[in-house]
Amino acid sequence: MFDPRTHEQLKVELTELIRADRWVLDQLRNDIRPLRAQTRRIQPRSATSISLVAADGGNNQLQFDPFLIQLIRVVDSSDNEYCLEVITPTTDIFGLSRHQFDTSGNPVTPLGEMMEFLGVSELPELSHMIRPDKAGHPKSPSWIQVYRELVEWAILFKLVRGKDFGTDTLIIRDGLLRSKVFARDLFARYKRGLDDAIERQFKQNHRRVYVAGVAKRSKVLARYRLAMSLEGVLRNNYPCYVEVPRVIEINAYVWSEYARGDDRGFENITEVNKFVAGKMFFVKFGNRPADPIWPVDILLSQTGEAQKILGYMLADALNGFPVPFYPRCLQKAHENAALVDFDLDVLQNQIFERIRDILGPEAQELDIFRLGEVDPASRRYRE
Repeated sequence: MFDPRTHEQLKVELTELIRADRWVLDQLRNDIRPLRAQTRRIQPRSATSISLVAADGGNNQLQFDPFLIQLIRVVDSSDNEYCLEVITPTTDIFGLSRHQFDTSGNPVTPLGEMMEFLGVSELPELSHMIRPDKAGHPKSPSWIQVYRELVEWAILFKLVRGKDFGTDTLIIRDGLLRSKVFARDLFARYKRGLDDAIERQFKQNHRRVYVAGVAKRSKVLARYRLAMSLEGVLRNNYPCYVEVPRVIEINAYVWSEYARGDDRGFENITEVNKFVAGKMFFVKFGNRPADPIWPVDILLSQTGEAQKILGYMLADALNGFPVPFYPRCLQKAHENAALVDFDLDVLQNQIFERIRDILGPEAQELDIFRLGEVDPASRRYRE
């Protein structure tokens, strides 16, 4: 612990630094102040809403797994399962690429369908973050997170392009509508494919399909939250929203291209938008000034219908549980995708059985291992 003299020294230094940097907060307040007049009230509307979510490695919580097995599972809020795969950090990348297609080269998975649309046949062509060595094994274990995100985008793509909707439907993605995992301009082509599919859904089926993304946190919101509170932005006593100018996003992100949408109109910017498919809004679904504010991306081509889309989202968010004023469909999708309780036990036992198979005559050592204490250090909490 710090001694009293250290605390006093830190207090003096912090006071000097914060006073010297007061202009930073003033600038943030100047940036955010115009948004107060641009705040709009959300009018509730009715529609079917579904959402997508992928279970991540943290949900597995396997007690013993020397192979670092990961489940790629995508489930929606109605408990429809769209993908269930088992991979490890050392999975053969080229073999996994072939798994997306049959022997004739036709796609057999949603990821394969997306790859075919984008004109690629190998995962390293789809994402520069999936880099195999000469033997086909990944160079970095972080590729699994990239692969999981690609699968989520592929499921969203398949839903919008191939599903017949009985009513106007809002599809909510867990996360913003922007990504840097796609290689070259593939994400921009992906966005155009979404736009074409949405237009085709209306022409052929007379159904409106809306796409939005909701994030639990955002660097933009984190940077401006205090300034918003001081300036009274989204402190109304009713559900409301405000469109976030691109310049405010630029000020918050380290990489400005993550905030560069098709609607950017700044001078001296000639590079095309490769990473952003949505326009950001700050949204408060509660009717109290201190209710939580969420960053929401609405598909760029549907920005003009923000009032309608957020109105659809409002009814679902009002029923949010256990997180209040957060879309219930997203929370249900998380519950459905999480690997817990009985399912987790079954998977753990299957891992033990498969390890037993490959050990052969040494399998008894696995039984001895299972009877041992996994975490001896936990004894300190039993006293």
